Amino acid sequence: MTVIVLTNCPAGLRGFLTRWLLEISAGVFVGNPSARIRDVLWEEVKQYAGQGRALLAYTTNNEQGFTFRTHDHAWRPTDHEGVTLIQRPNPQPSTPATAHPSPPAGWSKASKRRRFGRG
Repeated sequence: MTVIVLTNCPAGLRGFLTRWLLEISAGVFVGNPSARIRDVLWEEVKQYAGQGRALLAYTTNNEQGFTFRTHDHAWRPTDHEGVTLIQRPNPQPSTPATAHPSPPAGWSKASKRRRFGRG
């Protein structure tokens, strides 16, 4: 079983994949091509994805029973003791928020008290 998920990819690429796989939802393709065809399809996806992202998941003979590949994704597959996990990027540290943010200009004193407390 092979699953390819496309996000923000050209319509022509989606049309190309429908020759080999079934599109069960917008950008989600499933099928059971041979390993050779799957690899050729993945190379085509990487070449023509443009600014889009792509994910390939397929069955294989390992402990998980499947493996996956990504193209232009922020989340990366990482091997951890023989098990493939997804590593998410750390969010950018935000500036520390003050206890009471300053109200926007133009608010009445009553609405400031109601919204931000008596301060």
